[in-house]
Amino acid sequence: MHAVEVRDHIMIAHSFKGDVFGPAQQLHGATFVIDAAFFSQELDENGIVIDIGRAHEVLKETLTPLNYRNLDDVPEFKGKNTTTEFLSRHIFDALAKAARENRLGRPGNELASIRVTLHESHAARAWYEGKI
Repeated sequence: MHAVEVRDHIMIAHSFKGDVFGPAQQLHGATFVIDAAFFSQELDENGIVIDIGRAHEVLKETLTPLNYRNLDDVPEFKGKNTTTEFLSRHIFDALAKAARENRLGRPGNELASIRVTLHESHAARAWYEGKI
């Protein structure tokens, strides 16, 4: 399996509903480092998995509406806990859509999967991985 991975980061604020979250029920900030990995069984005729530059542009485009925002105020997240796991799936969905729209320099149907990892800190991370 071949893979290309690109990285960016966002700074957000949010709060959670539910006793399981303890003090994180209060408004707090987080800086997430996001890795987006694109997998394919074979390289294309250009010898690539995807175009790294395009992948980074699509990741940045996906993250821009979240960066420096209080996610509690984002209408599409209303009533949802914007956990690390939730955000990894949200970002995956946007990247998979871009792949299906052939915006990564290679037809999306030639990719096997995408994995989006959000690093909360040096000690904790979560990811979502799925087929396109």
